[in-house]
Amino acid sequence: MNKTKNIIPISPALGIFGKFKRSKNKEKSSKKRLLFISMLSIGVAIGISFIAKVLVSLINLVTNISFYQEFDFSFHSPADNHLGLLVIIVPVIGGVIVGFMAFYGSKAIRGHGIPEAMEQVLTNQSKIKPAIAILKPVSSAIAIGTGGPFGAEGPIIATGGALGSTLGQLFTVSPVERKIILAAGATAGMSAIFGTPLAAVFLAIELLLFEFSPRAIIPVALACITGAAGHHLLFEAGPVFPMPVLSAPSNAALGIYSLIGILVGLASLGLTKVVYFIEDAFEHLPLHWTWWPAIGGLAVGVVGYFAPRTLGVGYDNIISLLSGQLSISVILSLCLFKFISWAIALGSGTSGGTLAPLMTIGGATGAALGYLLHSVFPGLDISIPMSALVGMSAMFAGASRAYLTSILFALEATQQVQGLLPLLGACSGAYLISVFLMKNTIMTEKIARRGIHTPDSYEPDLLLKLRVAEVMDRNPVFISSYNTIAEVRKYFAANPPKENRYAVRDAEGDYLGTISVLDIFQWVKEDMASITAIIKSGDEQIKGNEPVRKALELMHTSGNDFVAVVSGRDETSFEGLLSYKDIVRAYSVNQEKESSVGRNLSMERQAKKMIVKGKKMMADRRV
Repeated sequence: MNKTKNIIPISPALGIFGKFKRSKNKEKSSKKRLLFISMLSIGVAIGISFIAKVLVSLINLVTNISFYQEFDFSFHSPADNHLGLLVIIVPVIGGVIVGFMAFYGSKAIRGHGIPEAMEQVLTNQSKIKPAIAILKPVSSAIAIGTGGPFGAEGPIIATGGALGSTLGQLFTVSPVERKIILAAGATAGMSAIFGTPLAAVFLAIELLLFEFSPRAIIPVALACITGAAGHHLLFEAGPVFPMPVLSAPSNAALGIYSLIGILVGLASLGLTKVVYFIEDAFEHLPLHWTWWPAIGGLAVGVVGYFAPRTLGVGYDNIISLLSGQLSISVILSLCLFKFISWAIALGSGTSGGTLAPLMTIGGATGAALGYLLHSVFPGLDISIPMSALVGMSAMFAGASRAYLTSILFALEATQQVQGLLPLLGACSGAYLISVFLMKNTIMTEKIARRGIHTPDSYEPDLLLKLRVAEVMDRNPVFISSYNTIAEVRKYFAANPPKENRYAVRDAEGDYLGTISVLDIFQWVKEDMASITAIIKSGDEQIKGNEPVRKALELMHTSGNDFVAVVSGRDETSFEGLLSYKDIVRAYSVNQEKESSVGRNLSMERQAKKMIVKGKKMMADRRV
C-alpha cells in the first residue's frame, strides 16, 4: 500500500494540544523599554533647553557685534542699524563663514533642519553625526546673526534631533527607539524656543515620527513638557507672540477668514515652487557650493539695505503684524521683500529655519488680505490682527502640510482661544489647496527628489486589525508521519509541490510540526527512514482570536512558515494552520474591500418598497 496517499486535507479539531504559551515577559520588557526611552528623552530635552538658550544668546551676540559693534547678549533688532551701504557686506561675511563650516565640518548643516532630520529617519535608521549638534547651532547663529532672514526654530530642531540621535547611538536601542529619541530632542527644542509643547508633539507626529502610538507619543510628550519648562525657566514668561485680545468672530467673518486661508494656501504653493526654482538655479552656477551662501548673503544684504525689517530672525515683525498697528505699505513691503530675501538665502543652502519666515510672510499676506476684504465688505467685523494670525498659520499649514501643528502653534504662541474657529477654517482651506494642487511640500520636496517617499497618512496596522481566525486555512494539507522519505520524494516528483514547507501529523491526527521540501530532496541517508527524521518541531501555537501580527512575529522568531492555530475557548483544540501566503492573500483581499466603491442604499428601491407597502395598507383598510 502506497502511504503517500495519506497526504490529505485534514479537518479542524483533530489534534489535542498543550496550553497556549503567553509571553508576559515580553510585555514587561516593552514597558521597561518605554520607561527607559522616556528617561532618555527627558534627558535630551533638558540638554536641548539649555542649548536653545545658548543659541538665542549667540544669535543676539553675533547680531550686536555685526550691526552695532557691541559685545552684548541682549536682543537688538538689526533693522535699527546705522551701517548704511556697509550693511550689504555683513550677510556676505556670514555666508562665507557658513560655507567654509559646511565644507570643512559637515555638509549636513546646510538647509533648514526639518527635511534633513526627516531624511535620516526614513533612510539612515535615525543616525545623525554627533558633530551636527555643535556645528548646526553655531553656523545658524552666524547666518542669522549677520542678517539671515531665518528663525531659530529650524536650527534648534536640527540640533535637538542630532543630540537625540547621538544619545540613541551611545545606548543600546533599536532604530525605532532611536527615531523616538531623535523626535523627542527635535520637538523639545521647538518647545524650549516657543513654549508650545502641544504643537511640538504634533510636529513630531506629522513630520518626524510617522506614527501615533503610546511607545512614541509618551517619550515625545514628556520631552516637550520638559522643553516647555525650560522655556519658562530660561526665557520670558507669557505668550511668545503677544497680541490684543480677540473677540469671537461672527459667522460671516468666519467665512472671510476661511477665504483668507484658501488664498494664503494658493500663495504657499507659489512660495514653495519659487524656493526650489532658486535652489535649482544655484545648482547650475559655475561655482562650488561652498560659495553659494555668500551669494545668498549678498542678496540678503541688498534687500536689507532697502527693507531693514527683513534682516534677522524677525520675531518682532510677527508681533507687530499681530498687533494690527502696521500700515498697509509696511505690510506689503515686509511680505514681498522678506520673501525675496528668505527664498534666495534658503536656496543658497545656508543654515537657517523656515517657520519664522513662513509665519512672517503668511502673517503679512493675511493682514494685507484683511485690509482688502475689509474695504470690500466694510460692514463685517474683520479684524486685522485675526487676519494676520490666520494668514500666519495657514501659510505654514499649506507649505508644510503640518495641519494640526499649525493650528496649535498659533493658539499656544498667542494664547488667544477665540482664534480657534478662524484658524480651523483658514488652515483647512490652505491644507485642502496643498493636498489637491501640490505633490510635495516645502519639507518633502528636497528628499522626494532623491527618491525618498515620505508617509502621508497614519493608518492602523492591518495586521493588528485582522484576527488569525479570519485568515487561517481551516483545511490545510498534511503529510502523515508514517510515510518514508522515499515515498514522499516519489510523490513530489510526480506532483510538483506548491509549497516550500508542509505540515506533518501522526496517526491520531495530532499536529507534529513541518518539513521542508528542500530537506526531502537533499536527504542522503537511508531512504526508508520515516519522514519524522527531518521534521521541525511544531510547538509554535496561537489562538484564533489573536491578531495576525502576533502570528507573523511568531513565525519570524521560530523560522517557521506555519503556525498552528488552537481554539480560543479551551486553548487545546486544533483549528487549522496559518502561513505567510494566507496573510498576503488576506492583505490583498482587504485592500480590495477598502478601495471598492458601491452604493448600499438605493433611493429608487426604497421608494418602490414604500409604494408597495402603501398599496398593501390601503387594500387592508378596504377589507
